Amino acid sequence: MLWTLLGALAVAYLLLLIALTVFQRRLLYRPDANLPPPAHFGLHGIEILKLTAADGAPLFAWYAKPNRPDGFVVLYLHGNGGHIGYRAERLKRMAAHGWGVFLLEYRGFGGNPGQPTEHGLRLDAQAGLDAVRAMGFPAERILLWGESLGTGLAIGLAAEHTVAAVLLESPYTSIARTAQSHYPYVPAIWLVRDRFDSLARMPRLCAPILIMQGALDRVVPTWMGKALMKAATAPVELWIAPQAGHNDLAPAGATEAAADFVSRHCVPLIKDPSP
Repeated sequence: MLWTLLGALAVAYLLLLIALTVFQRRLLYRPDANLPPPAHFGLHGIEILKLTAADGAPLFAWYAKPNRPDGFVVLYLHGNGGHIGYRAERLKRMAAHGWGVFLLEYRGFGGNPGQPTEHGLRLDAQAGLDAVRAMGFPAERILLWGESLGTGLAIGLAAEHTVAAVLLESPYTSIARTAQSHYPYVPAIWLVRDRFDSLARMPRLCAPILIMQGALDRVVPTWMGKALMKAATAPVELWIAPQAGHNDLAPAGATEAAADFVSRHCVPLIKDPSP
C-alpha cells in the first residue's frame, strides 16, 4: 500500500507539473478582452491612437497631451491583468502633474487580437516607444513607467534606448523567480517560458531609476526591488509605501513620489529666453 500511495503521489505531482507547464500563460496573463471606451472611465479629451507592432500586430493607445509644449510624456506599460481602462485613475493622477500620458494597450488585451507572450509584449512596448518618438518627443522628455509585469518591459526598453527616467511600480527580478516564490513545491524557475529577466538587464540602464514598492506586497516579494536597486549602475532610489500592497501604490502616493523624483533628477526643460 505504501508503494501504491507513493506511486499515486508521483503521478499527481507529474500531472501538476504538466498542468503548470501547459497553462502557465493563462496564469501569468489575465487580460480583459473588452474594448474600453475612455468616456466610460471618466476620461474626456483622450485621443485613441492606432499603431502596429513590428510583427504586424494591431495595437492602440490612449493619449493625453502634456499641459505645456515642453512637458514630459509618460509611456505607461501596465500590468498583467485587465486592460488600460482599469488605469484611468492613474492617467488622471499623472495628467494632474502636467505630464502627457501614452497608455499603451497590448496584444490580447482590450479588444486587441493575438495572444500575449514575452516576445510579443516586448514588440508592443517597442511600438509604443516608437510612436511616442514619432510624435516629436525627444529622449529627455520621455518617462517610462512600468507597472508590475510592465516593469520588465520598461527595463527592457531602457536597456536599449535613452529616456529621461524609468519609474518602476512593484518590480520583480524575473517572472521565473516570482513564480518560484509562489510555487515553492515545484521547479517553477525551470518551467517558466516567459521569463522577463529584469535583473540581468538592470545594469544596462543609464537613466535615473525610481523603484516603488508596497511594504505589504504579497504578489512580488519586496526583496526583489532591493535586488534590482543593488544591480543598478544608474542613479536609483527606493520608495516604499508602508501600508500599501501590490495594487494600491497610486493612492498611497506613488505618483507624487515619482513627480518629486523627476523634478530632482531630470534636466529642467524650461530654458532662459534671454540672450
